[in-house]
Amino acid sequence: MRVLTVVGARPQFIKAVLISKSLRSKEGVREVLLHTGQHYDAEMSNIFFEQLNIPEPDYYLGIGGGTHGQNTGRMIEAIEEILLKEHPDWVLVYGDTDSTLAGALAAVKLHIPVAHVEAGLRSFNRHMPEEINRVLTDHAADLLFAPTPTAVENLRQEGLPESRVRWVGDVMYDAALHFGRLADRVSTVLKRLDLESRGYVLATVHRAENTDEPARLKAVFEGLSQVAAELPVVLPLHPRTRKALERLGWLERARERLRLIEPVGYLDMMALEKNARLIATDSGGVQKEAYFFGVPCVTLRDETEWVELVEAGWNFLAPPHDAETVARLILSNLNAHGRPIKAYGDGHAVERIVSELIRQ
Repeated sequence: MRVLTVVGARPQFIKAVLISKSLRSKEGVREVLLHTGQHYDAEMSNIFFEQLNIPEPDYYLGIGGGTHGQNTGRMIEAIEEILLKEHPDWVLVYGDTDSTLAGALAAVKLHIPVAHVEAGLRSFNRHMPEEINRVLTDHAADLLFAPTPTAVENLRQEGLPESRVRWVGDVMYDAALHFGRLADRVSTVLKRLDLESRGYVLATVHRAENTDEPARLKAVFEGLSQVAAELPVVLPLHPRTRKALERLGWLERARERLRLIEPVGYLDMMALEKNARLIATDSGGVQKEAYFFGVPCVTLRDETEWVELVEAGWNFLAPPHDAETVARLILSNLNAHGRPIKAYGDGHAVERIVSELIRQ
């Protein structure tokens, strides 16, 4: 059995590492790893492969930096050529990026079965490119690995056959358990940055809906600046966000008020998350990691795919329409503590996914 795995962005590297390790341990299974290059910055890509011991990609496409249409089109063309060469039994895709959609479309056009990890997530915001990617991928895929009961219900509501759907739990929970312990042992990021546990707010901002809209970006950074007057705000600066701040002439002002740092590796990021007083983010993955580590989270978006975290009192939506709302929701929830939930499984999602693939 041959499985071709498509990755291209940080969250996919994290999800793929444990599944790849499991696949490669099975007799009679060969995994071919294809990296599209969507995250081409060394800190956003190479460091994850090095730290997490992800196998070297069998194929590296080097496609990134263009528009969504340019990236997706070029990826489909390149992936199709590799599929014709490798003849895999399954194509495995993750999440909701351009790489996800490109891998699914290239495979389904060649009648190669597609399995989608993290299927069924919905923000119901069609302005988000990620929403389009995940919906189209789910409707193209043959096997849908849903992380939560809510995701299963979303797929059912869209009329997808139940025979394709598996509730397996969340691979990110498996990864948080595994790598969180490793981060405790090896990360020195708090010492390097002179931070005290529970003595700072951790922020991440990278989604186009925030970086490409000056009014929203201003609300986010002005709100974070207000918080920084009360508690240090540490923000690993995504390349897209840096460019947006430079374009608007706001970078130096942000640097004066916030602790802007370069993007960090996964283990350092986990240490920063685990020790934060609160996390403010527009990242889907970071929202969940905050919950896994028992840290309250304010989501800098109009909606979230992880509605169960909002309902459980761990996650608080702060649509960045004005700085005061952002600051108020962060400062008022510094000590929030929600109720435990079981939506994300028991830490054995990887085993279920690999077993299902082999059983097909």
